[in-house]
Amino acid sequence: MIIRTFPSKTELAEAAANDAVSAIRGAIDARGEARIIAATGASQFEFLDALTSSREVDWGRVEMFHLDEYVGVSEKEPASFCRYLQERLIDKTGIKKYHLIDGTQPPERVVQRVGAEIRKAPIDIAFVGVGENGHLAFNDPPADFETEEPYIVVNLDDACRRQQLGEGWFATLDDVPRQAISMSIQQIMKSRQILCVAPDSRKAKAVAECFGGHVSPNAPASILQEHPNTIVYLDRASAALLEQLTASSQR
Repeated sequence: MIIRTFPSKTELAEAAANDAVSAIRGAIDARGEARIIAATGASQFEFLDALTSSREVDWGRVEMFHLDEYVGVSEKEPASFCRYLQERLIDKTGIKKYHLIDGTQPPERVVQRVGAEIRKAPIDIAFVGVGENGHLAFNDPPADFETEEPYIVVNLDDACRRQQLGEGWFATLDDVPRQAISMSIQQIMKSRQILCVAPDSRKAKAVAECFGGHVSPNAPASILQEHPNTIVYLDRASAALLEQLTASSQR
């Protein structure tokens, strides 16, 4: 795992997008297509804007998988991650082959359908973030590090639900769903390359816990330390506590 820190969120996004474009093009050159996993959430806005501005990707050769979605939320609702990806990635690039998670369908059926699709071939690049509680996708602590199922139904903890409220997706905490369909930790870790975009001061505590300490289900994104081809992109705000830990350990 490599950690890169940038002076601003904008510079972080540009660097991550440039690396993403290179990775996608490399996969297309090597195998004729690129299979990617796309993250959502407010922390990904600038990254996706920079990525979709690129004219160097043949998006017709890209197949996209969805990381997670709330149970019971339809794509017509503002909080829907299906809607998020449609507006911020699919419509902007013209991706034709994608697998969105329908939160309105029976979760067990959705898990089977998208799981069967993702098992067909390896994922080339996964774009992920880090939750304020350290979650990876919607795998809240303590996360299941063992299951080999590609997608699972998870219960969202209070910290995760408060983050969704704080980002403005819901009017009240009671409106935030208590369950979601999430890609599993092991499925994410099977990706050939992982690009983790985690800006903002509100992520600083989670970043320090996940990347400045031991690998633990209680800090789900810490598992990325064990992936051989992961880059974590931080800005000064999100890296602040991690840098303090590093400085203390060197004294």
